[in-house]
Amino acid sequence: MQTRRWTNPTQPQTLQIAVMLFYISAVFGVLGGGLFNLLGLAIVAGQAAAGFGIANEKRWGYWIGVLVAGVGLLPFIIYIGANGVGSILSITLLISLIFPVALFALLVHPQSREYQRIWFR
Repeated sequence: MQTRRWTNPTQPQTLQIAVMLFYISAVFGVLGGGLFNLLGLAIVAGQAAAGFGIANEKRWGYWIGVLVAGVGLLPFIIYIGANGVGSILSITLLISLIFPVALFALLVHPQSREYQRIWFR
């Protein structure tokens, strides 16, 4: 019997939190107008697909999640590279960094990587 889930309570905490953050980020992306340009639409769709794929223990969901989380970090890395490390002291930049950094850290955490290596198909 095949089941489809939005969340999976049997997964480690790191993956459960990542799934929730992907869903929340996708909703914020829609509310922020992410559906009105091609890149925004791709990121919102990638976040929703990654959350759903990880919850259903699909390897493609994990890798889409890592890719989307990495793409979410790129603008900040470019900004910090252009303006120096001192530019991260801006409170708005720090608040904007919370979700992308948390998502990436949760997905590359050793517990998440080990679980997906063993259990994801």
